[in-house]
Amino acid sequence: MAARTREVDGLMLAVIALGGGIGALLRYGTSLVVPEAGGIPWQTLAVNAIGCLAIGVLMAVITEFRSAHRLVRPFLGVGVLGGFTTFSTYAVEVRRLLESGRMATAFGYLGGTVMISLGAVVLGLGATRWAVRTARRLGAGDE
Repeated sequence: MAARTREVDGLMLAVIALGGGIGALLRYGTSLVVPEAGGIPWQTLAVNAIGCLAIGVLMAVITEFRSAHRLVRPFLGVGVLGGFTTFSTYAVEVRRLLESGRMATAFGYLGGTVMISLGAVVLGLGATRWAVRTARRLGAGDE
């Protein structure tokens, strides 16, 4: 099997890195606003749910309704939203809950985060599709 190489796109790497930095700052800011209560990592759940909602909105907009510059998806999707969401922290938190003997909380957090995050993507996609189609219908009625 022959090795495949790809030319590195420096501009794309730069926009992803810039977006990742912005996303990480936004995640940190969110962690200051969302309190932790009852030993449940609400901050991580919040950023993952908000990030997944935003990913659903972004993907609907740039794949279905607008043509976007080639760097929009890497900057916003991979960079900003990739830096904002944190499923690696989520995995560590599940492990900590399990190690502390809080089995029900750990499994509830494990399954709940996945369900909430996937639901947020679907909600973001559906709400954006509905909003754009409604706006188009209303705009067509003005003529």
